Amino acid sequence: MDQGDRDRISARTAAALDAFLQYLAAERRLAANTVSAYQADIFFFLDYLHGKGIRSLEAVTPDHVRGFLAHCLGRGVALRSNARRISALRAFFRFLAGEGFIAADPLRHIDLPKPRRHLPDTLSVDEVSRLLAAAAGPSPLGLRNAAMLHLLYASGLRVSELVNLPAAAVNIPAGRLRVIGKGNKERLVPFGEAAAERLSAWLNEGRPRLLKGKRSNHLFITRNGSAMTRVRFWQIIKQMVAACGIGKKVSPHTLRHSFATHLLAGGADLRSVQMMLGHSDIATTQIYTHVDSGRLRDIHRRFHPRG
Repeated sequence: MDQGDRDRISARTAAALDAFLQYLAAERRLAANTVSAYQADIFFFLDYLHGKGIRSLEAVTPDHVRGFLAHCLGRGVALRSNARRISALRAFFRFLAGEGFIAADPLRHIDLPKPRRHLPDTLSVDEVSRLLAAAAGPSPLGLRNAAMLHLLYASGLRVSELVNLPAAAVNIPAGRLRVIGKGNKERLVPFGEAAAERLSAWLNEGRPRLLKGKRSNHLFITRNGSAMTRVRFWQIIKQMVAACGIGKKVSPHTLRHSFATHLLAGGADLRSVQMMLGHSDIATTQIYTHVDSGRLRDIHRRFHPRG
């Protein structure tokens, strides 16, 4: 919060919010950008309360929360954004009640409608093959791009995990990665021969040519030897998608979704896919079973005589 934000809330509320954010960072070990997102969502609610003349967290009632939701919907806030804000408020007020900042949690008896779950976009196996082929090339950048795309599809990593991989995390003979994911949780992720070949070419030929004698702990680097960023990799994927003529919006996350969907469609068990993706809750992984069910329904409608 900047000083202008603090001027609109009481000192006790500011202290409570600071304590909550410290709890998220120190005890729940959430990433800094996640903590910042919580802070922004909570302050949006506190700003709404300020407009209603409410300065104390003790004065917040369920009606204020419902009024806030109506206010958000009236401003055209998307259901998913609303759900995220409510999730932040639930965690905040549960913490406040547990730590004695307030006597009772005003959200404890509020049943809120869940937003429709968005099924992730995926690529077909043929589309993935075209995208991977478009990344091939003998130049150092071509070797890097091919290695990154093959590894992303072979492992299902989050893009932040991919660009932050240290070179030491890769074990090519064993065909696996050591990944530090959300909440600093470590997992081992396998990858296949195609990705291993591209990684070997990148490490033995492309990466040394880009480093030009410099040192870097990062597996994937840019033309000037610095670490690859999420934004730059997103741009690379957009270029590759355009080059191979895929008429879909494709992001790094699309390849993660495709990885999971194709594994399940091929008969992999849900628990194994959960472990490879690094999901803490198997319910998060189950959305990919709905994606595949949708594909099966489409096939049924197209080919069944009474579809």
